[in-house]
Parts: sequence; structure tokens; C-alpha cells
Amino acid sequence: MGKSLIEIAQQLIDCDKKVRLIYGFNGNGKTRLSKEFRLLVAPKNDTETDETGLSSKKIIYYNAFTEDLFYWDNDLANDIDLKLKIHPNSFTEWVLNEQGQDQNVISHFQNYTDRTLTPKFNSDYSEVTFSYERGNEEPSPNIKISKGEESSFIWSVFYSLLKQVIDVLNVAEPGERETDKLNQLKYVFIDDPVTSLDDNHLIQLAVDLAELIKTSESALKFVITTHNPIFYNVLHNEINKKGCFMLDRQEDGTFELQEKNGDSNKSFSYHLHLMKILEEAIKNNQVQKYHFTLLRNLYEKTASFLGFPRWSELLPDNKENYYNRIMQFTSHSTLANESVAEPSPQEKQTVKLLLDHLISNYSFWKEA
Repeated sequence: MGKSLIEIAQQLIDCDKKVRLIYGFNGNGKTRLSKEFRLLVAPKNDTETDETGLSSKKIIYYNAFTEDLFYWDNDLANDIDLKLKIHPNSFTEWVLNEQGQDQNVISHFQNYTDRTLTPKFNSDYSEVTFSYERGNEEPSPNIKISKGEESSFIWSVFYSLLKQVIDVLNVAEPGERETDKLNQLKYVFIDDPVTSLDDNHLIQLAVDLAELIKTSESALKFVITTHNPIFYNVLHNEINKKGCFMLDRQEDGTFELQEKNGDSNKSFSYHLHLMKILEEAIKNNQVQKYHFTLLRNLYEKTASFLGFPRWSELLPDNKENYYNRIMQFTSHSTLANESVAEPSPQEKQTVKLLLDHLISNYSFWKEA
């Protein structure tokens, strides 16, 4: 028998893992689950818009409602003064006004987009404009950024907040923390922050988030939901002390939260998704840096399934050469680099050769 979302939320609260990682298809209730979870953790007036202040908050969350705090003034009369308005809450007030994290927000945003695409906050952080600044060239007029860029900006605000929260709570003695306003925080709920992002920036965001969570030494707990198998897989591989689940909506409108002990390949045929992405990129001559990460993922999963201790053992002859090429493009230190190298034609051909080799030599993948 299925459960209500309130019961699912309670199931997550009862989980003793530091991180709860949940995969669910679009329309399966992930955003509604984030709301029910928040209401269970803070059932009365503990919302982000009440007047009780930051010090009473027990949960921060990123979901569709968070994105609704940011909305466009399109200057319909003149089409000149385009700006993204920010509806303030206790957390945006704290991270921007009190902590002065605006430059960190800008830096994170430019890492996910373009180093020349520059946000400018007004004096009270109630709005932000965007323009391109290219050295000696005149800055462009205010522009309306794409939906993907907008999502990256909103995430950058939240990420700056989350980093500050983790840094503060990592101080074990509450009396020694720089502020006591965060002492009540227990949970972070992150619902699908990768909407509208391309795969390259999606992987970078996942790696950044995983690395940040791994720095958390306090009792703070995390719930992360997503419909994106690549995002799920990166977090699954990078984070320990996690409980993994799949959220499924039943025909009668109830829900089921299935615990998944294996990786995303065992959970929802992630390997097929990887193969499809790689085959499409090769077919259309659109192999990019992140495809090397996906290729390595595919080799790792095959090696694990077939019982090989190292994925490099599946490589063709001259293993060290191929291994070095793959590692060159899958280093985590380069995922966050502001300049993403374009693979050469020979390097792109390496992706095709190694994918063909895997499919041709290991029957597990042929049968899939």
C-alpha cells in the first residue's frame, strides 16, 4: 500500500543518514515532498517569510518556491532597464546584506556561465542587473539572461548561503561561532537545482555541491531530490553516509519511497542513459569535455558489474595512454575551471573508439 507525502517525509526524517539522495521522475511529487518535509520539521510559523527572524529557522530549502523569490521587471515601456527583482526573506537578507556575500555570488555565477557576464546588485540587494563586460570594450546594456543562466544565478545565491551556514556550524562550540542565528538549523532540502542547465555545468554543480557537503562536520542533515540521472550519479559516487531512494507515484495517487542500495545503474538503468548520450554526441560530432566523464562512468560501472577491481583493466591495448587521456578530462580540479578546454579531433575520436571497444568486447552491454 502506498503512502501519503507526509508519511514519506516522516520516513526521510527517520532515516539516520547524513544525506538522503532521492531520484524521481518529473511529476512524481518531489517539490510537494519538499513542502511537506518542511512543514513536519517546522510545523507552525517557522517559514522563510515570517517575522520571527533567522534565529528560529530549522530548515533551509531550494526548490521551485525559492526560484519564485526572483522575478523579472522587463521594462515593457522602454525595453531598456531590465532587472531581476529579489523578494527578500531572512536568508537572502542575511547572506547579502549582513554577510556581504555578493562578490562570492557573482564569482560562483560566472563559474557556471561566462566570466564576462556580470551581475550588479543595487544598494539594498532588492534587484540585480546583468551586462557583458569585456575588458576595454564598452559594457553592453542591461540584458535579460537565459533561463539556464537565471537558474545558475539563483543557485549561486543559495550556494553562497549554504557554504556560509556550513562554515558557521562547523565550529563545534555554539558560543564560539561568529553568529548564533544558525544554531537551530537541522536540515537542508535541495530539490532539483539543475533545471535548464546543460550537462557540463550540471556536472560541475554536482561536484561543487558534493565537495561542500563533505566539508560539513556538524549535525546538519541534507535531503537532495532530482529527476536527472547524471546529477544523481555524481552525487551518489561522491558522497558517503547517504541513504538512496527512488520516489514513485502510484496510480491511486499515493507514493512509495523505495530504498536503493545499489548505484544509479541498478536503480534506473543509468548505463543506458549514458550510452545514449555518448552515441548521440559522437553521431553529431558534438563530443565535449564532460563526455569523457560520462565515458569513465560507463567503464567504472561495467568493471564493477563484471568484477574487475579497476576500470582501467577494460581499456584496449596501450592502456596507460588511454587512461591518461581520460583522466586529463575527468579531473575534478578542471571541472570547476573557468576555461573549459575543447577536445581536439583526435581526443573526440578517443571517445568513439573506447565506447565501441566497450560495446564490442563485453556482452553485458550488448544485451542491454
